[in-house]
Amino acid sequence: MPNEADSQKRDNASPSSAAPTKSIGPQYSSLVEYPKESTVEAVGQGDATAPSEARDSDSDATPAAKDQTDSITRKLEITSVEAGVYLLRDRAGKVLYVGKAKSLRSRVRAYFRDGGDGRFQVRFLMRKVRDFDTIVTASEKEALILENNLIKQYRPKYNIRLKDDKSYLSAKITNHAWPRITVTRKIVKDGGRYFGPFGSADGLRETIDVIRKVFPLRTCTDTVFRNRSRPCLEYQIKRCLGPCCLPVDRDEYGTHLQAAQLLLEGKNLELLRALRDQMKDHASRLEFEEAARIRDQVRAIEKTVERQTVLHHWGIDQDVFGIYREGGYIEAIVLIVRSGKLTSTQGWSFQDLEFSIDEVLSDLTVQYYSGARIVPDEVILPVELEDADVRAELLSERRGKKCEVLVPQRGEKLRLLEMAMENARQSFASRRDNEKTREQMLEELRTKLHLRNSPKRIECYDISNLQGSMVVGSQVTFDEGEPQKNLYRRYRIRSFEGQDDFASMYEVLKRRLTRAVRENLFPDLWVIDGGKGQLNVALQVLTEFNLREHIDCVSLAKQHVLNDGREIEVTKSEERVFLPNRKDPIILAKNSTALFLLVRIRDEAHRFAITYNRELRRRARLRSVLDDIEGIGPTRRRAMLRHFGSLRRIRAATVEEIAAVKGVNLQLAGEIKRHLDQMAALLDDVEQAEQQTGEPSIEEVSSESESPATRDENIQS
Repeated sequence: MPNEADSQKRDNASPSSAAPTKSIGPQYSSLVEYPKESTVEAVGQGDATAPSEARDSDSDATPAAKDQTDSITRKLEITSVEAGVYLLRDRAGKVLYVGKAKSLRSRVRAYFRDGGDGRFQVRFLMRKVRDFDTIVTASEKEALILENNLIKQYRPKYNIRLKDDKSYLSAKITNHAWPRITVTRKIVKDGGRYFGPFGSADGLRETIDVIRKVFPLRTCTDTVFRNRSRPCLEYQIKRCLGPCCLPVDRDEYGTHLQAAQLLLEGKNLELLRALRDQMKDHASRLEFEEAARIRDQVRAIEKTVERQTVLHHWGIDQDVFGIYREGGYIEAIVLIVRSGKLTSTQGWSFQDLEFSIDEVLSDLTVQYYSGARIVPDEVILPVELEDADVRAELLSERRGKKCEVLVPQRGEKLRLLEMAMENARQSFASRRDNEKTREQMLEELRTKLHLRNSPKRIECYDISNLQGSMVVGSQVTFDEGEPQKNLYRRYRIRSFEGQDDFASMYEVLKRRLTRAVRENLFPDLWVIDGGKGQLNVALQVLTEFNLREHIDCVSLAKQHVLNDGREIEVTKSEERVFLPNRKDPIILAKNSTALFLLVRIRDEAHRFAITYNRELRRRARLRSVLDDIEGIGPTRRRAMLRHFGSLRRIRAATVEEIAAVKGVNLQLAGEIKRHLDQMAALLDDVEQAEQQTGEPSIEEVSSESESPATRDENIQS
């Protein structure tokens, strides 16, 4: 590891001993005054020349810098005055910022002109900009659409980007002859209809539960639907019409589906009105049993509606945006009002931003309505946007009827806006309080364990095996007390065979630090699942990499039973924390936040390791069952599992159904069927044994868990 990195780590480790803070590079009073060693200089604007400091350094500028300056100057002169989109790029051509403008030439020139844009964030941006591109569009509306598409494509660092919708749940009506309603986090263009995303997962699931109880729509997957030979339990309890096997009136099914869609759209009053009319119609025809069934549906829906806050009674759809700001921290929230009732909210947090409120709203609204969302009658904003008319026109086109973008000044709409602004303020205060709580928790951990640094980034390691086979290691990462699942890693033990927890831990930690040195990214604290032996292994690895003084390390030993196991009441030991160069462990108070964090991290590492170990065992058993059949290789095995969904369904399929799989003919399908029938007794025994131990059954392994062999290589080395 380079000595420079070591010294930097030491400086960061102890604030008291840190060297005086030095500014990074010279300070500039202009956006376009770059360091002399930079490859580009300030660019003149029309008849204007570069700033004085830049002119004074012309004699020292390299020919390459002058050529690039001349190139940018020429590009500015020929840039179109029409509406369009501009992209600012760095030295390597990477897009740093995407923006739109009514006049491209005047907008882009403002970035390169001395004093053209005084925002602090833009100053940092322009120090990195070395080139720009422009795209002319036919109208400002097209520029708005193109800007959003380019932000999604390039994900520029200096643009505001909303959190991916995968973090929120949406409802989906599938594109099928007999559609079903599902809950999903992914929105794809597959012909389905999407509703949401919903800020409250509990609220959406409660609505879906009401739909499944009230409207007899199918809930089974398409694979199960294709392979049913008789109606399932849902049909028996009158929660499905059984279209998989029985002749069902499509108009009746469509009526139920339309009613469920109204509930998802928040049009509860319209739905209740229609159901009450149906109930009265059945009662007038003396069809009391059918009328009673609809009455029960109305009551179930009314219970859900009662919990929604009534904002007004004129029954229109509105999205109300509120924003709260403190310095560079911005909290944004949208109140989703449907038919006059507040159905849900959704919020975002941004930090280190110096963009104005109107720019934040501009980017937020474009990206918010770019997905498969319901466009309301009105979009209420706290500030006026320059291109509000263009946005209203674009939203109206998507909706199919008029949508207004408003900034209310009085009345009920102003009250709604004030409610949104107050919600944004409270959301910011809550997030700030959570951050303070995490800071206190980490500070307590540092104090109790005598750590050198406040452990912002904590990594925990665990080893899992089954009687010496399928030995795996897990690494979970917490940042400021919160799990960062994109940084989780899992390891297959490669250096030896058999069971040796110490050797396994040594291999995992060594591979981890090899990658850390390569990426120059290190944790603040290692938590090792185990006792003093595992801790000594970790310390040995840190010593080999000369990181003993830079990464704190502790081990957490699990509780163990202290009394005789035959006694009725079991007495367990306390959680013990082992520290380097200390004989006896530290016992943290039972209710301390420091112990809570350590146990949470340790349990998460254990869960992650156990899950991976079980997955490997299921894969191995599944491969052994199908790979024993001559003519079945990895490609056909994956095709069969994707088609049927699980081994259980393959066993239940007929020869003709198996032959329908791509790459499988009738002869091979017959051989597969004979082999699985011969293995039936063994597979049933395995399933029963796994159910008794609580492990997921091999029979339920889906095509999602059976992936190409390259997936194993996703294990980080």
